[in-house]
Amino acid sequence: MIEYYGEIRSAHILAVIASGSLFLLRGAAVSAGRPGWALARPVRYLSYAIDTTLLTAALMLFTILPSAVFSNGWLAAKLALLPVYVGLGWLALRRPAGTPAQVAFFAGALLAFGLMFAIARMHDPLGPLHLIVGR
Repeated sequence: MIEYYGEIRSAHILAVIASGSLFLLRGAAVSAGRPGWALARPVRYLSYAIDTTLLTAALMLFTILPSAVFSNGWLAAKLALLPVYVGLGWLALRRPAGTPAQVAFFAGALLAFGLMFAIARMHDPLGPLHLIVGR
C-alpha cells in the first residue's frame, strides 16, 4: 500500500480542508442564531461522509507507517488534540444557537482545529507555540 501513500495523503489533506470548512460554515450559522440549514439532515450526512473519508485516510496512513505515531511527537500531539476538537465541536453544534456557551465551544473547537493544522504543517508538537516558548 506504500505505493499509494501520496494519493492517500492527498485525500487526507483534502478531507481535512473540507471537514474544517464545513464545520466553520455550520458553526458560524449556529452561532449567528440561524441553525436551520446547518443542522439539516443532508448537511449532517455530508459532514459524516467527509469525516469518515478523513478517518479512513488517516487509518490507511497509520497502516502504511505504523511507527510514525510514536516516533513523531507532532503526530502524537495532533492525535491528542483530536478528541478535544471533536468534543468541543459536538457541543458547539448541540447547544442552543447563539448562546455564550455555544459560541465559546465553537471558538474552542476552531482553536483546536487550528492548532492541529499548524502542528501538521510545521511537524512540530508545539506548532506555533514553539515561537512563544522559544525552543
